[in-house]
Amino acid sequence: MPKYFHDKIANHYLYFTSQCIVEAMHVHASDKHLTEADSAKFFVRADGSSVLQKRGDLTDKEINVIEKFIKLNYQDMYKTWKDFGGVDFFRK
Repeated sequence: MPKYFHDKIANHYLYFTSQCIVEAMHVHASDKHLTEADSAKFFVRADGSSVLQKRGDLTDKEINVIEKFIKLNYQDMYKTWKDFGGVDFFRK
């Protein structure tokens, strides 16, 4: 699983899977298993804002921390995403 960063954010790893890159850019968040099954999922827009598609086990506070982190770091995250062949930002 490619991680966006090695450190946990709000006690969760931020990552994507190789199967993910056919969708618009997004971020999975999980504290344990780096799979899509139990993770939260945030789609990322070109301005760094995000849309929570699935909350997983995140609390409201953790969601807010992760959304702020994505907003501050989305350009670096996008580079990692594109380096693995990911498609463009979320447009809805």
